Amino acid sequence: MRIREDNRNMVLLATVTLCCGVVAGALAVLEPVLGQAPEKQVADGRPIESASPTPVRVVGAPFVPNVNPSQR
Repeated sequence: MRIREDNRNMVLLATVTLCCGVVAGALAVLEPVLGQAPEKQVADGRPIESASPTPVRVVGAPFVPNVNPSQR
C-alpha cells in the first residue's frame, strides 16, 4: 500500500507528533523516579535595609500617550 503524494506531508506530521507525544508522556511518567524533588524555597522575611529609594536618572522626553490619533 503506497501513500499518495498529496497525503505524505500529513502522514509525516502525524508521525512526528505521535513520536513526540510518546516521548513527552514517557518523561512525564518517569519524572518522579529520575529527579529528586527540590527543597522548598521560602521568601526572606526581613525588611528591606534601605528605606529611601535610590534616585533614578531619566534620560529623554517623558512619555505622553496619544489620545487623539488624528493629531500627531
